[in-house]
Amino acid sequence: MTLFIDADAFPNLLKPIILRTIERLSLPTKVISNKKVNIGNSNHIEYIIVSQGADEADHHIVELCQDGDLVITADIPLADRIISKNAHAIDHRGELYSVDNIKQYLAMRNLMETIRESGEITKGPKAFTNKDAHAFANQLNAFFAKF
Repeated sequence: MTLFIDADAFPNLLKPIILRTIERLSLPTKVISNKKVNIGNSNHIEYIIVSQGADEADHHIVELCQDGDLVITADIPLADRIISKNAHAIDHRGELYSVDNIKQYLAMRNLMETIRESGEITKGPKAFTNKDAHAFANQLNAFFAKF
């Protein structure tokens, strides 16, 4: 299994959590972004910077991701593409996306996008908190306990 991190919007609170997991499991990891993002130093991490542009990191992750890999991302369309490749996806707040729930998340995301495009002012996502980091850590540990 390879771990992929969609790093363009990766919360700083998660960096020590993910680094400990990478080291503990000797987990091959690819951190992919369109700018320099440092998760930490590890022989198991490869940093890949893709060209600027919408969804360039996402396309690269999908291209490299294989059956059974894990992707950490808050990007629901990317998670949908990953799930369709029979891989796994966890968001920054600890939600494990699956075949059973990804279409519901995608529909809600698309609905909110349509509402915003119509000129309606909506609230953005709530601020990322220690509680969110804790939920992520719990989900990550539960995920790896199954393997």
